[in-house]
Amino acid sequence: MGGAACETAEFCTQNFKTLMEQEGTHYLLSGEQKVPLPSGIEKTICLLFSASWSRPCNAFIPQLVQAYNDLKETGQELEVIFVSFDHDENGYKEHIKGMPWLVVPFDVNLQKIIGNVYKVNQIPSFMPLDVGTKLLAKDAVGLIKDYGADAYPFTKKRQEELKALDEAKREGGNLNELFANGIDDSFVYGKGGKLCASDLVGKTIGLYFGAHWCPPCRDFTSQLIEAYNDISTNKDQQFEVIFISADRDFKEFELSISKMPWPAIPFNSKTRQDLCRIFEVEWIPSLIFLGPNGKTISTNGREMVSSYGARGFPFTEAKILEIETSLMKEKDGLPQQVKDGKHEHVLTLDMAKAYICDFCKKRGSFWAFSCNVCGYDLHPSCIEESL
Repeated sequence: MGGAACETAEFCTQNFKTLMEQEGTHYLLSGEQKVPLPSGIEKTICLLFSASWSRPCNAFIPQLVQAYNDLKETGQELEVIFVSFDHDENGYKEHIKGMPWLVVPFDVNLQKIIGNVYKVNQIPSFMPLDVGTKLLAKDAVGLIKDYGADAYPFTKKRQEELKALDEAKREGGNLNELFANGIDDSFVYGKGGKLCASDLVGKTIGLYFGAHWCPPCRDFTSQLIEAYNDISTNKDQQFEVIFISADRDFKEFELSISKMPWPAIPFNSKTRQDLCRIFEVEWIPSLIFLGPNGKTISTNGREMVSSYGARGFPFTEAKILEIETSLMKEKDGLPQQVKDGKHEHVLTLDMAKAYICDFCKKRGSFWAFSCNVCGYDLHPSCIEESL
């Protein structure tokens, strides 16, 4: 790296060193000690632009520290140089606490010059030097957030390799690879106990992404518990749900799993983040179904469970088509309107995802006879008199 690389790289270590010297700064700081400007000959040099007043920066720094330490432990010759975008020295000093890498001395004018030269238009920004800009990953910060130390050396080629690995995990059907978290493959239950990935082989699996702080998640969890319990009563139906928490802290995580009958990815496991990325989960609640072969069969599990409950098992397209066909046959066998002696108004045949029968007080789904005047609902089986 460095040296000859400057001939092909728009931003290189030698140019950074020259810029610093031209501005009268001939050293960097490592803690309170001054160290020489880097040559980039023996190490990969990366510039980090950040500021204490930025929430995204404060969220990113711990992730970068972890990746940096992991890379150091594996012997990678990497050095990060921090360039502050703080407005005052107090903010600068607060921000560099705990940073294990080199930092540029605080100088507002110098940081503006460096930022302009390296075309920094947002923070945090992470820029490897001595690599042609066309070869760099488009968003090195996002790459590190997603993959940690595995993002090294932060190039487009590496980004493509990681995307391919994600796709292989998503489509490959290997549960041990999908759930591997670098520690073990155990899932935890809210009431104690563990489950291993090997115990899931041959089962239909629901990957449930949710959080206690999310009201729609709490509502959907109740629906999923009802479906899960109904499916579990049939020993021939091999089914399991795995909870992937988006909770903000361990206390919320404990509240989430306290009433769930299924296991969860441990809160401190990186697999939670990995699965969100692998399955491209953008909102919660989200439910993704894997078939008995470990491969994805549906990314629309939430809608399936909300619409069909346990009746939708094993949640394949073929099963849903079978249900829809059956429902149409049921409809053909029912009158469009009835006048039941238990209610004063005419009741009209309607499809409802879920309702409570006003006569037997039991939960119903799909077809109901409903009153358009007052919202009264009856199970078809509870109708006594028809027109």
